Amino acid sequence: MTERYDVLVVGAGPAGLSAACAAASRGARVGLLDAQARVGGQVWRHDVARADASSVPRAFTRAIARAWVEFLAQTQVVAAAPGVLLVEDTQGARSLQTDALILATGARELMLPFPGWTLPGVTGAGGLQALAKQGWPLAGKRVVIAGSGPLLLAAAASARRHGAKVLGIHEQARADMVFRFACGLWRWPSKASQALRLRAQLAGIRYSCSSVVLRALGDDRVRAIELDGPTGRQQTECDVLAVGYGLLPNVELPQALGCKLENDGAHPRVRTDDRQCTSVTGVFAAGEICGIGGRDAAVVEGAIAGYAAVGAVAAVQALQRRRQHQHAFAAHLQRHFALDSRVLALADPETLVCRCEDVPLHALDGYIDARSAKLATRCGMGACQGRICGSALEAMGRFPRGDLRPPFFPARLATLGDTDFSADLNSGVVSS
Repeated sequence: MTERYDVLVVGAGPAGLSAACAAASRGARVGLLDAQARVGGQVWRHDVARADASSVPRAFTRAIARAWVEFLAQTQVVAAAPGVLLVEDTQGARSLQTDALILATGARELMLPFPGWTLPGVTGAGGLQALAKQGWPLAGKRVVIAGSGPLLLAAAASARRHGAKVLGIHEQARADMVFRFACGLWRWPSKASQALRLRAQLAGIRYSCSSVVLRALGDDRVRAIELDGPTGRQQTECDVLAVGYGLLPNVELPQALGCKLENDGAHPRVRTDDRQCTSVTGVFAAGEICGIGGRDAAVVEGAIAGYAAVGAVAAVQALQRRRQHQHAFAAHLQRHFALDSRVLALADPETLVCRCEDVPLHALDGYIDARSAKLATRCGMGACQGRICGSALEAMGRFPRGDLRPPFFPARLATLGDTDFSADLNSGVVSS
């Protein structure tokens, strides 16, 4: 089965919602797809403990409720070419055609390996937020938050709201860098007020700078951690450890479509112009895949992409100043929370790097690229398809992550044999 939309948006987080509503406001038939059952993405993820409350702005939920935007829930892109996507939902597979494709696939956490990081009870900082909102029991548990960036505060606040005893927040950046970051927030009042609210919610919880988790200790689960901070090394008993070293763009889909990428530190992001156009005609990108800038940047970029997709030139121009202002925040954030070299060298030779296939770091010695390492060790061949280990190895300077080929996610055999999608490709509906 094949369906056609004027504009198709992949990702229902802040950027995707903003893009879909902008395009729909100009009369376009818009399809908005996401792997989750609800809109909101990771930023506005539904919290089962607060079933009656929604953090998604009303303007976005109203647009979907009034059928201005058709939400395709629990739908994943399995394969893609410009102008057509093969997707899979709970009912099966179908092809989606469009004249304008907007990619808003967001970002994921950068997980860096260290001894004990595979123990049960060790999660990402953002992963802890997601688990808590989905009902993972945290009440009464002793939780340590570590890593880098403002996400640590949000993760700690979520853990505390769900009943956890947060023992401390450990930021790898130096205290002077964190202080300078905070002092510069006057240029972005909404960010400053958000930071103040989070700190108020975390009153009484110690925030330590230049502090890094060296290892997690335990048998069947994490029992304690070893920390290295300004006062030296120490051990702390805990039940849960959440570690996140910032975010990195999900560029697999734009890369598969042929969109040009550019380096954002150690990791690639999608290159766009001031209208959020990629290097591929008819393909736009917005939000974190264009560089980590936060929710406000994602919303304005999404709106620009949505208007540009339907030719609303005046509306695009009106948003340029806001876009530049939010890009300045992204640069401010990246400059003050750059990773210290010691966090990139925490793994010892026996530390598992590929958790899916149980590949230790020493098994990768002698390999200079991801493909040869994968063929010899199976590193990156597991369920995550190298999203975790490949990104970690790239950050550690081992070798760049290899290209991801379709299917982008595990899919049914029936989906992979979809005849409509093959026909679309072979008939010339899609041009490369």
